[in-house]
Amino acid sequence: MLETATSPRFNIDSYAEWVKREGIRVAYGLSLDLFEVETAYWPRYGVKAAAAHFPGSGDYCNMFVIDIPAGGSSLPQQHLYEEAYYILEGRGSTQLEFADGRKRSFEWGPGSFFGIPLNAKYQHFNASGTQRALMVETTTLPLVMNIFHNDEFIFNTPGAFQDRYGQDKFYVGDGDLYRGRPGNDVWETNFVPDLSKLDLLPWEDRGQGSSNIKILLADGIMHVHISEIAPATYKKGHKHPAGTHVLTLTGGGYSLLWDEGSTDYTRVEWKHGVVFPPSEDQFHQHFVTSNFPSRYVATGLGNLRYPLTAKKRVQSFATADRKQITSRSIKDGGNQIEYEDQDPRIHQIWLEEMRKHGITPQLTLP
Repeated sequence: MLETATSPRFNIDSYAEWVKREGIRVAYGLSLDLFEVETAYWPRYGVKAAAAHFPGSGDYCNMFVIDIPAGGSSLPQQHLYEEAYYILEGRGSTQLEFADGRKRSFEWGPGSFFGIPLNAKYQHFNASGTQRALMVETTTLPLVMNIFHNDEFIFNTPGAFQDRYGQDKFYVGDGDLYRGRPGNDVWETNFVPDLSKLDLLPWEDRGQGSSNIKILLADGIMHVHISEIAPATYKKGHKHPAGTHVLTLTGGGYSLLWDEGSTDYTRVEWKHGVVFPPSEDQFHQHFVTSNFPSRYVATGLGNLRYPLTAKKRVQSFATADRKQITSRSIKDGGNQIEYEDQDPRIHQIWLEEMRKHGITPQLTLP
């Protein structure tokens, strides 16, 4: 005879439950200034940290802010989720130990960006005796935790992924460049000394003077791209799936976000360290209000090598006679709003901002 269970468990978010078990502090917002996120001691890492959560993060990725004290270090880590690190402030080093006993290490400073090969052991060290080191990592932990929902497996599996280690040059700021159509140029590496100085390649489908490059880290499934917007211009409005964490690196300006059919805009002001992931299919547009180019890094899931989902595959690749969907006009079945089709208020808002800053606009609409 079947008996009714007294306390069935359904509708479980295994990642959210893990966060509670870990006791890690959580910061939440549409956007966050990572320099202002309050951190607290996280026993797993042995340093102060916080999880950064956003309504636009989606189901696959999250962010952790790691705050290493002067002269301190994190505890050694090893796990089955991927991560891409950006150094907000401070100087130090990271040591990797692979399953075959080999070790690699590299030194980082403000603006450095790197990936940890899957399931490699690693530890971070703060080189300063007086200043903290502040880093942010985008990870695939929500995806992995929700699939396996088993801490022991995720954090204590000894399996080696030697194909992820990469070449020695990938750890000293070198890499391999793969040229595709504009917007699909890829730099494969494991370490970039300074994202603000990384060479980009032209991609004007999104706006005049714009440039871009995608970064492939540790042969992983994470998406990374760097975009730069020319001084006193702005990019075209566009949308894409949730989970792309947009982190401001350089320059001045703002972004507008709105849902399709809405006439209300949400505004996010830029400065170094501000992050905002647009929500699923939420239109957004980036505006420069300075005489200097503005640059950001976007991190998420699914790249040109491993799109991971059918939607990402369609989003990333062009056909022989059509642009990829992310830079194709919405009138042609794409996800981009051409300048001539945008709400006229958008240009007027920007012109007023330019007037306030005493900047001469460098963008002339059709």
